[in-house]
Amino acid sequence: MKRKLNNFTFKILLIGVITWIGLTGCSAKNSDAYTSVDFAMGTVINQTIYADSDDTQEVLNLIVDIEDNMLSWRIQSSEIAKINAMAGVGAVNVSDDVRADLLTAIDVGNHSDGALDITIGKISRLWDIEGDNPKVPRDEEIQALLKDVDFNKLIVSDEGVSLPANSSIDLGAIGKGIACDKIKQYFDQKGNVDGAVISVGGSILVYKSKPDSSNWKVGITDPRGEQQDVFAALSFHDACFVSTSGDYEKYFIQDGKRYHHILDPKTGYPSESGLISVTIVSDSGVLSDALSTACFILGYDKSLPLLEYYDAEAIFVDSDKNVMVSQKLKDSITILKDDYKIIE
Repeated sequence: MKRKLNNFTFKILLIGVITWIGLTGCSAKNSDAYTSVDFAMGTVINQTIYADSDDTQEVLNLIVDIEDNMLSWRIQSSEIAKINAMAGVGAVNVSDDVRADLLTAIDVGNHSDGALDITIGKISRLWDIEGDNPKVPRDEEIQALLKDVDFNKLIVSDEGVSLPANSSIDLGAIGKGIACDKIKQYFDQKGNVDGAVISVGGSILVYKSKPDSSNWKVGITDPRGEQQDVFAALSFHDACFVSTSGDYEKYFIQDGKRYHHILDPKTGYPSESGLISVTIVSDSGVLSDALSTACFILGYDKSLPLLEYYDAEAIFVDSDKNVMVSQKLKDSITILKDDYKIIE
């Protein structure tokens, strides 16, 4: 079995979207550019912040706190782990933030015909694609767990959050987008950040305009290239959230077949929609992350109504390296490799 999982490095971003940030030029407010590359939430954190003080450590601390206390299913003290531990027993009181994010996931699940289902936790752990022992499970193992995957049975109310027995939440499909939302809230409260680009793995916060008035440049990883390769660049002048999901992020190869980490909740197996990468641009971090997963599973045609409903834009790449781009992004994208072609 050949295994391809992401190892941490301080030199490059390994998954999702790679940011290209020009560090020259200062704003009229004489803010400085502070940069850092760190590791949290199982991925690389890249920061470029234009401000009058260095907030990179505070942002990293915030991301770690979000994982440890809110989102992780591994850490027993987190809110999600507590919900999982009480599955079939009773409701768990949660913070307003966790409640809101769970409701967003349920909403996307409903509007995507279940392509996003955060109750897929036990099947994700059965495959262990992000762990130390990835393997193709026996079909009977998958089917036994699949009957308990149903986000509609996740109850979220003012009284708390409850799961049926044998169900388990995994927020891997939305967690990094949630982190980007919380970072934006932190910057808004601080009030001293003139502009920033923060990448949490495959999810990016583009915060305000670039202080020197030039555009932010965001590169999209080549899903069939080397780890540092990008096949396209997006140009943004104003704030947004960008998330990418792809079959190249975490996978293993067994008997010549690639098994990636984006599992279809209807089958319990890695999605086979014909897509190898989906990038979403939205005004919400959690939505951009959720939609990138849902659209990857749905495929191009079935994703279009979902994008219209949430007023989001997308870039799809199929296995033939055809690139489909939302109308509003066509003036913002530049294809950098000849083997990728935009098609209408």
